[in-house]
Amino acid sequence: MSQQLISRSADLKRLRDEGYGIEIRAGYLLTKDVPYVDSHKQVKLGTLVSELTLAGDITAPPSTHVAFFVGDHPCNDDGSKLTKIEHGSAPQQLDQDLTIHHSFSAKPLSGRYNDYYEKVTTYVAIITASAQVIDPKITARTFSVIASEKAESVFNYIDTASSRAGINLATQRLERGRVGIVGLGGTGSYVFDLVAKTPVKEIHLFDGDDFLQHNAFRSPSAPSIDQLSARQKKVDYFKDLYSKMRRGIFAHPYYINHSNVDQLREMDSIFLCLDLGEPKKVIVDNLEAFGASFIDVGMGVDLLNGTLRGVVRVTTSIPEQREHFRKRVSLADAHVNNDYDHNIQIADLNALNAALAVIKWKKLWGFYLDLENENYTTYTIDGNMLLNADHS
Repeated sequence: MSQQLISRSADLKRLRDEGYGIEIRAGYLLTKDVPYVDSHKQVKLGTLVSELTLAGDITAPPSTHVAFFVGDHPCNDDGSKLTKIEHGSAPQQLDQDLTIHHSFSAKPLSGRYNDYYEKVTTYVAIITASAQVIDPKITARTFSVIASEKAESVFNYIDTASSRAGINLATQRLERGRVGIVGLGGTGSYVFDLVAKTPVKEIHLFDGDDFLQHNAFRSPSAPSIDQLSARQKKVDYFKDLYSKMRRGIFAHPYYINHSNVDQLREMDSIFLCLDLGEPKKVIVDNLEAFGASFIDVGMGVDLLNGTLRGVVRVTTSIPEQREHFRKRVSLADAHVNNDYDHNIQIADLNALNAALAVIKWKKLWGFYLDLENENYTTYTIDGNMLLNADHS
């Protein structure tokens, strides 16, 4: 992935061809073996680190003129601190194997760098100038061999969203295991959309329905008439769509019942996004027997004087706390007077329901801080009220 990106990006390719030791790691551009002078007037080697803005599989203009540095703070040849680019000094761990010590600011007259070649060579020239006073032959253009990234990502292109936000370490908590999503209706499809954008290794989709016209109005994406006419299974439609972004998606075009529920035993996290109570009861009984953690979503919406009212619900069941679940979730057949069962187009509530569920999942995996450890959350539309209960 890194070598392809370098080869396809003219600015990165130019840096590599001219001998700079560039490497792409965790969504950052590293320039290694940059000579500098320390406070003892000794020449040392450091690493220049920059955010990496991409447009697909090639670079876009840098989003910031600020850069980072791994090493001591560069100095002038007399040992005094190089203050012209001084910005901040404090260790910051950007990734598991990447800790920067300083940030620099060298803003060009135009206000922004045109590309990464200009940004890197500008900073290298400033940092290296003092080292070249001491040793005129020294250079950052070492033509050294740089290994590619240590592990292949599940994504087809680099996740620069996490690196730009500086949350790589938190994001890595989501890399483990398998996630199962049972039901790809309105809420389930949005759950999948959000989970697909995390580095979880495998996502398993379970649903026996076709992707039809009404689904297009309460699901992420914008299918064409031809796609709707093809009557793909929901799991196949969404797998094909999101395979453009990532790997590790497994489509299971059938419903979960007593004959195949054992497949959920292999999942590390499970989202239940189905309405019917009796099939859900089979699944819940078995998940509890498996000792699994799972998150159930649902909503109740009805029509009152021409407007919709209702409640969105997320209920979590973990081995440490089960007793609340059957009090909160009906495992009988769905109520016939629930207008949601009649396919009212409410994509915003589906998306909200999914977002609340995925936030809870991320809390369980340590991505988000969880001070209350709630296992039941409701959002009431008319009062815009969010409530938590059943704390563990």
